Amino acid sequence: MVSAKENPTRQTATLTITWEKLPDDFKLEEKPVENTGQPLIAGALRESLELAGLIQPEMLIASNFGLCATVNGDLVIKAPDWVYVASVLPLEQRKDRKSYTPNLEGDIPSIVMEFLSDTDGEEYSVKRTFPPGKWFFYERILQVPTYAIFEPDTGLLELYRLQDGRYELELPDADGRHWIADLKLFLGVWRGEKEQRQGYWLRWWDEAGNLLPWAVEQIEQERQRADQERQRAEQ
Repeated sequence: MVSAKENPTRQTATLTITWEKLPDDFKLEEKPVENTGQPLIAGALRESLELAGLIQPEMLIASNFGLCATVNGDLVIKAPDWVYVASVLPLEQRKDRKSYTPNLEGDIPSIVMEFLSDTDGEEYSVKRTFPPGKWFFYERILQVPTYAIFEPDTGLLELYRLQDGRYELELPDADGRHWIADLKLFLGVWRGEKEQRQGYWLRWWDEAGNLLPWAVEQIEQERQRADQERQRAEQ
């Protein structure tokens, strides 16, 4: 548990929030993936970051991964579809991380993402009683600076910024993208095909407006360059 000196217990109205490590033998509830598209979208976001050499050892990038806080003595765990934390403490003996408790194990997540599906709409839930809704958890308990909600079927991306303790909807720029300062990249929607999934995807663009490629795109770009060089050599 985080000591008061390091990070005081925070009280928000009737909420008492502490940051405690899960016991090693704690069994996280395993929920089935809601559809085949969600893990593909999450994996593609990480893939392009990795290919661009932007993932550092101290970062945490995960999908469907438990974020933990203790609220009024009750353990609350929410698993966003995608999460980015800029700096976390290293694990002992290179163990696989099973969950993450902000403030205790590292920074608060810089951004969490939820991909909408045919569920009960918990992504927008401000329910504060136990167990709290996801919106309330990210906004009031974790206080995540950026919350993205993506509808894969329609391509609608809503991005909310934490302003004075509440999420405010941010309008995209002229290109339909949002600047993610911690990653120094733009986040936006792209339509196309990958891994036999045709539809809308979330993609990254750099400051110059260049799309960060996936592996299959990078291979195709390299093939085209090789063909062009061969053609020039034959002239």
